[in-house]
Amino acid sequence: MIRDITIGQYYNATSLIHRLDARSKLFITLVYAITLFFCDDLYMLIAATAFLAVYIGLAKVPFTYMVRGLKVVWIFIAFTALFSLFNGSGDILFTVWKLHITTGSLYTTIKVTVRLVYLILGSAVMTYTTMPMSLAAGLEAALGFLKVFKVPVAELAMMLTIALRFIPVFMEELDKIMKAQLSRGADFESGNILKRIKSYTPVFIPLFVSAIRRAADLAEAMDARCFHGGEGRSRMTPLKYEKEDYFAYIIMLLYTVVIVAHRFCF
Repeated sequence: MIRDITIGQYYNATSLIHRLDARSKLFITLVYAITLFFCDDLYMLIAATAFLAVYIGLAKVPFTYMVRGLKVVWIFIAFTALFSLFNGSGDILFTVWKLHITTGSLYTTIKVTVRLVYLILGSAVMTYTTMPMSLAAGLEAALGFLKVFKVPVAELAMMLTIALRFIPVFMEELDKIMKAQLSRGADFESGNILKRIKSYTPVFIPLFVSAIRRAADLAEAMDARCFHGGEGRSRMTPLKYEKEDYFAYIIMLLYTVVIVAHRFCF
């Protein structure tokens, strides 16, 4: 399960999506997430599926690699689907105790599950095809207008960069610690839920110590280099729109118009 956590990992490849500006991919991800909540019938779900399939195909990220990241959140998806399964109107299909599964609840469950899966996959493409530093720079540029309201955009973007960068590092370290404890005879599978949680104590304590040590080292390194961020800080690779980015904006706007028009007009 630890190796299935792909959040924050960059998939190195040469593709059209990799070449897009980080701001363009942020825009695509945000708009696609919004349009998913407008998908209310089969035709709109087919359109969302086709768009996501083309998006993943252009990114050249293996589909098995994309799906592997869903294993981490399958409990959340299953719980959401289970909650929707017994909450809806329509003809009764099946009864469990005093709970009824209806045609409406079944349709709602399918729709909610598809939305969640597509939302996770669509967001994952952005992180798989964008370096953390580029993603932070794009986020800082996209939210630059918030500086008028005294929002520390540069600091928030740097926090996001550090979080994305160190998630794979901590997952790898967690895997090493668990293997080391298993080699010493630790048992993480037997017993009730409370005993299992207690058995993870020799895993989480060294992990937290390592996280604090890494945070202190990072703070010292940033301070030694006089890092302050914000205004006046130059970048080795400044953000720059290319013709592919403008084309991506046009395609995304057309897709949005089609989804919204179908939702409210047809």
